[in-house]
Amino acid sequence: QVQLVESGGGLVQAGGSLRLSCAASGSILSINVMGWYRQAPGKQRELVAVITSSGITNYADSVKGRFTISGDNAKNTVYLQMNSLKPDDTAVYYCHILSRRSFWGQGTQVTVSS
Repeated sequence: QVQLVESGGGLVQAGGSLRLSCAASGSILSINVMGWYRQAPGKQRELVAVITSSGITNYADSVKGRFTISGDNAKNTVYLQMNSLKPDDTAVYYCHILSRRSFWGQGTQVTVSS
């Protein structure tokens, strides 16, 4: 059973940076899309950023210009570089890989203090 393992979350002051990483415990074939989602307390899970197997990226309007997603299909890894963090970015961040199946990570907490 392939699992996604996230790392890089933590506590940071507003204006700071964090880099999230997500690695699959095994091989995932035919990856179509890799992405990051987040869920703040009392809110629904929302898309943060996605990257397709051909390198096309898409970002939520709230993070454009501050976050950068990158991925390595061969290594089944996806990253999220987060700069100029704001308190509103506080959430649990989940990575997601879509191939023939859908894989989710367990989530990593990101807390931005004001």
